[in-house]
Amino acid sequence: MDYSASPMLHICNEGDPALFRSILDRVGSKWTVIVIGLLEQRPHRFTELLNAIPGISRRMLTISLRTLERDGLIEREVFAEVPPRVEYRATALGISLSEPVIALATWVADHKAEIAATRATVDAAADSE
Repeated sequence: MDYSASPMLHICNEGDPALFRSILDRVGSKWTVIVIGLLEQRPHRFTELLNAIPGISRRMLTISLRTLERDGLIEREVFAEVPPRVEYRATALGISLSEPVIALATWVADHKAEIAATRATVDAAADSE
């Protein structure tokens, strides 16, 4: 299929599309945005992150931190202390994600009322069928 007419489709399908989609899924996750936002400010310990992110479970935070570390967006530092201390911080790659996420968040803020109204209309039509 020729995606050259659409720059967005071309970018999404260039090289390894499965890898591209998996990365896009990761950086678009609601937990990724919040975790990176916190870690770009300063390093945090696991419990600090857990307490700072409403609604996230220990399991989901653990999964999110592991995948962000695997993708190179954060790094984990273990200190040789008793008890052991672990801190997470955003890498330069993770911090570079902030600008595009802010642009996307701005778009959402600018259009959320319109989207909410459309959802209500579509949901009402579906309920009346």
